[in-house]
Amino acid sequence: MAETLLLDSYLKQLRLPTFVRQHRAVADDAARQQHDYERYLLALAELEVLQRQQNLQRRCLQAAHFPVLKDLADFDFSCLTSPAKLTVLDLARGSYLEHAEPIILLGNPGLGKTHVAIGLARAACLQGHRVRFYSAAGLVNELLQAQDKHQLPRFFASLLKQQLIVIDELGFIPFTTAGAQLLFQTCSTLHERVAVIITTNLRFADWTQVFGDERLTGALLDRLTHHAHLLEFIGKSYRFRQRQHQAAHSVSEGDT
Repeated sequence: MAETLLLDSYLKQLRLPTFVRQHRAVADDAARQQHDYERYLLALAELEVLQRQQNLQRRCLQAAHFPVLKDLADFDFSCLTSPAKLTVLDLARGSYLEHAEPIILLGNPGLGKTHVAIGLARAACLQGHRVRFYSAAGLVNELLQAQDKHQLPRFFASLLKQQLIVIDELGFIPFTTAGAQLLFQTCSTLHERVAVIITTNLRFADWTQVFGDERLTGALLDRLTHHAHLLEFIGKSYRFRQRQHQAAHSVSEGDT
């Protein structure tokens, strides 16, 4: 008993909580299976590593602040002529993160750009990457607040600690001159240092409507499209298809 208590104490000091919880059960199983000491230790180490991976994934998902959790496996690519499913799944492997490459998802509203963006970001979280999700309006508001409090350097430093920043719905709301300049500064700061995923319903030619300044918009696009993965969404509205399905389902229930 004293040896067991001492072992638990040492394992806690070494920060091996899974060892503490599992070493007795694994030892009993090893004895039944007549495993040697190395096999016993390997089984415990595998449990510890698996638990740490799961803990890391959970922390990454919580820290991302997704408005909802979406999975690429749940997305219906059949009603899109573009982008190809294989293209998106290839990006989900995460090589763009290693090179801090941007992904720009553009197309009409309702085609599932936000779903795909969150799905890609969720995949990054499950790979253990640090991710932060923002709506474009929300990010600009936080930038303006940080500027008012003279905390912009601290805010940019927090962004640079991430490995992926998602900026959703760029173009839904035009920015003030100050907001547009801060967003430009943000993208310039992240350029080639942190991967960025942007969703927008605007063609590049129309981005001046949001940022107001043609030269600033051109400079921003020059940075964002450099080595970027451009995914144009073409197809039928996902939400419209959902409404059609729900209406058809309601009619069929009424007939019964």
